[in-house]
Amino acid sequence: MELNNIRPAVGSVTTKTRVGRGAGSGKGGTSTRGHKGAKSRSGYSRKIGFEGGQMPLQRRLPKFGFKNINRVAYKAINLDLINALAETKGLEKVGLEELRAAGFISRKQLVKVLANGAVTRALAVEAHAFSKAAEKAIVDAGGSIAKI
Repeated sequence: MELNNIRPAVGSVTTKTRVGRGAGSGKGGTSTRGHKGAKSRSGYSRKIGFEGGQMPLQRRLPKFGFKNINRVAYKAINLDLINALAETKGLEKVGLEELRAAGFISRKQLVKVLANGAVTRALAVEAHAFSKAAEKAIVDAGGSIAKI
């Protein structure tokens, strides 16, 4: 094989169909567009989402509500639950590992501590977020908070 005898694969190169060049060509008259209708006219372009006259999907679906794509979802953990966990297990520090071991959160969940309940002893609490009241309650009880 040499450069001077290389040819394209059979069927890969075809001549362009010339429409509208007379009846003898077989593609004259309507120029392969059929008879009448919007698609036969010059300047026709189908609208995005057009489904042939059927009610389009974007009009069939209900339009209400809003989903914020940047929303951060926290698992709410209350102070009374943290206090009960610390008392039953005899803990001084309650963090994500302790909450996972007790089965309150899963591996990927983010934790926010809320102020429902009370803390009766000094605890070091570790979480992703705290409500202001929970923060105050933990510090007032002599504990400390750590945001991850």
